[in-house]
Formats: sequence, C-alpha cells, structure tokens
Amino acid sequence: MKKVFISVTLFILFITSAILFLLPKERDLDTVDKLREKYSEKYVSSADHSKFDVLKKNFVTPQEVTAACNTCHTDRHTEVMNSSHWNWERKEYVKGRGIVSIGKKNAVNNFCIGVDGNEKSCAKCHVGFGMSDKGFSFTDENNVDCLVCHDNTETYVKGNELSGYPDPKINLSSVAQGVGKPKRSNCGVCHFYGGGGNNVKHGDLESAMFEPERTTDVHMAADGKNLQCVDCHLTEKHNMLGKVYSLSSMNRNRSTCEQCHTESPHKNSVLNEHTLKVACQTCHIPTYAKVNATKTEWDWSTAGRLKDGKPYEEDDADGNHTYLSIKGSFKWGKNLKPDYIWFNGNAQHYMLGDTIKDTANPLVINKLLGSYNDKDSKIIPVKIHKANQPYDPVNRMLIQPKLFSNKKGEGALWVDFDWQRASEVGMKEVDLPFSGKISFIKTEMYWPINHMVSSKDSSLKCTDCHTRTDSRIAGLKDFYIPGRDYNKLVDYSGTAIIAVTFFGIVIHGTLRFRASRKQRRDK
Repeated sequence: MKKVFISVTLFILFITSAILFLLPKERDLDTVDKLREKYSEKYVSSADHSKFDVLKKNFVTPQEVTAACNTCHTDRHTEVMNSSHWNWERKEYVKGRGIVSIGKKNAVNNFCIGVDGNEKSCAKCHVGFGMSDKGFSFTDENNVDCLVCHDNTETYVKGNELSGYPDPKINLSSVAQGVGKPKRSNCGVCHFYGGGGNNVKHGDLESAMFEPERTTDVHMAADGKNLQCVDCHLTEKHNMLGKVYSLSSMNRNRSTCEQCHTESPHKNSVLNEHTLKVACQTCHIPTYAKVNATKTEWDWSTAGRLKDGKPYEEDDADGNHTYLSIKGSFKWGKNLKPDYIWFNGNAQHYMLGDTIKDTANPLVINKLLGSYNDKDSKIIPVKIHKANQPYDPVNRMLIQPKLFSNKKGEGALWVDFDWQRASEVGMKEVDLPFSGKISFIKTEMYWPINHMVSSKDSSLKCTDCHTRTDSRIAGLKDFYIPGRDYNKLVDYSGTAIIAVTFFGIVIHGTLRFRASRKQRRDK
C-alpha cells in the first residue's frame, strides 16, 4: 500500500506541475511602452522646400524637376535606379530555376496578366517617365520620378495611358515646393488600386486605408497611432522592406510584425508559444475587405461581348463591375474570412513561356512554400484569387495578350475585341510562340493578408480554431490540433489520465481518512 501511495502522490505532483507550467505568466510590458513612445511623436520635415530658389522656376517637363532635385540630393536618383520600384524586377533564387531576374517584366498574374505590350497603361504606377514599350531605358536618370513618392500636396497624379508622365494639368512647381516624406497617399495611389480598381488585388489594401477607422486598421487609424506605410516598410537607400509575393520568391527583406512587437508580444505565455507556428496576422486579421469589396474571381473567357457593336458593362448594387466587355466577368466579396496556409517566406512562380504540365487542375501562378515540419513556416492568412485565363493548348503555356492601344487596328483586345489577333500580337511582343489555338485554363494566386489589423478584442478567439466544427484552419490537416481533431489513442489517453488523476485523489483521500482514524484509535 505504501508503494501505491508514493506512486499516486508522484503522479499528482507531475500533473500539478504541468498545469502550473501552462498557466498564463505575466511579462514585462517595457516593449509596449517603448512602441507607444516611439510613435507618439510624428515626423516633421527639417526643410521647407518652398524656400528653395531652384524649385521656384516654371517647370515645363517633369525631367526638369528631377534635375532640380538632384542639385541637392546628388546620389538619390542612383539609389532609386537600383530599386525594384524602378527596375520592376530583382535577382532572386527560385527553386528549380536557380538565380533569375523576376518581376513585372516576366512574371504573370491572373488579373491583367502582364505588363509587356501594355506599358503605356501600366506605367502609371512606375516611378519614372516615358515607359511606352519594352525598349524603355532603365539607365536614364532624367526619367526618375521623384514627385510620385514625395508629393505632400496630394495634387500630383500621373495621367492615364501617358507612359508614366504626370497629368499635363499638374502645376509641377507647386508640387516640387511641397515635397516631403512619403505618406499613405503616395503609396496608396498605386498599391490600393492595383489590378484596375480599388481593392481589386490585395483585399487588405484599399482606399479606406487612406484615413481608416480603428475598426478597419488599429495601426493606421486616423484617430489612433496614424502610422504611415513607411513606419513599417522601412527604407534604406530607397530600398524598402516588404515583399509582394505575386513577384517575390525569397525569404528576405520582409517587413514583419516582429520588428516592433517581438516574438513574445503577449502577457500570456501560452499565446506567446503559438507565435512559433502562427503568424501574428492569423489571429489579428480575422477578416479582410472590411470596407470595400475585393475581386475574388475573374473569367477572361467571357470578354469581348458587345451590344449593338459596342462594349458594355454590368455592375452590382455597390457599383462593382460584374462584367466588362474588355475584361470579362467578375465576382466580389466583402468582409471575408481568409484562407490559411503554411508559409516560410519562399515562393515559386509561373513565368512567361513556362510549360504547363498539369492542365486538369488549377494552375497556381505563385505557389507559397511551407509545411508544418518546416521550422521556418508559420500559418498565415491569404486571399486566393481564382481566374479563367487564356492559354495555348498546343504549346501548353499561358498567353500574354495585347490589351492596350491608343487606336484601333493594332490588335489590342480592349480596342478591337479580337482574341485571336490580341493573342498573336501579344505573344509576338514577348518573343514567344503561338500556335493559333486559344483555350482557357483555371488559375489561382495567393495574396498574403498583412493589413486591416484588428484590436485584440476583435481578434480570433481560441475556439475559432480549436473546434471540431467550422475551424478556421480546417484545411490544414498535416498536424494534430486539440479541440479540432479526433484521435482515439490521444482521446483515450487523455480520458485515462483524467480518470487516473480522479481515482488517485480518491485513493489518496481514503488513505488519509483511514490513517487519521487509526491514529485516533491508537490514542
């Protein structure tokens, strides 16, 4: 009986120790205090550019503004010309390819597909002037656009289909005298409207983020910390932290929550342990497209339809295009729950000219890599954009059609509405073969959700994932999660431990009771 008593006592001590280990522990809040202090004072420019004589002249061309900027900022144009914002590509290692240049020049997406042949339109979001075709000189410093990022007057805008040149109505002198540190308005004019409209691509970047409410984003809220994009996307020599994984392939130069909040941001140690495998965004961005809808599906196969020989459009109740003759059919979603995947910061991409091996399943254009067993992987939230886009069934490759032109007869789909001609001209411009056959293939793109961060009160609860029905991470089946998964051995073992603990307490109590009675009798 003595051996039984000792065994039960040791077991109870083990269980008690385990429970105490898992109980929440307080941590030093010094990190939070430092963050509050850091962002309590906003940046104030040390220079008043309105007083500089070199900026008071009547500028005829935007290149003259660039030349004036360079008189003081002597090497900054070279920094810009070494950035991906200028080059639209970077050297990266891609698994199975080695070191390659990847960017807008050779990558494909399932929105407007690609830049080549459509530069006059796409260059509206280039930090330069004069990109009218693929012959654009990336070595001409005079074509660096300083104002598009540094305009603080919020009056500078690039013209539509002007190859990156500003709207002719812009007062260049006034804008040049009102430059400063980039604001959300500078970044958002491109990044909020990528893909042809507000919130089309990302789902978590849209016009509401210019002056968001706290319920939309706690970091950028105008009545909160009012953070600017560059507060997180830190910049050194005009190279910014941050990756768009529609183009990026390597786990480097990323902007992360941990830059400020560290790997242990919670007062609760159990929650801090979750950060080993769960990204901050997974819990703190429960929904995206909170204010305006985002595009979820794009069917190019329906493009080209006309009414009475003219292009037309159809819109939903919120004004979102559900059909455009130039682009096809669309589906939208608002206040959406993300999908969840494992991600280690690396990706693979379909690139122009790649052969499609599997045409029976959707082609993943940007495959985000990761797994439970990968020590660098974490669960992240993503938007999955689905499309039906043109491909050559003979050569088994995606088609880059000619989309934009200023006039009819040049083969542009958006003008001539001829898929055959648009495909011929487009593939010729990218120096790829075209069989003359056109089909359509389902594709998917994965867009990590990093913005529209909710407050801790509005973030996910334990039961959003640890539940047997409707778990947020039901699709991740390569690991066991308590509350979601059922395993007979695990469940029976847990039940047995509880039962043994209970009976151990009963036995222990009984032995103590009997011992006390014996002591009283002996007295």
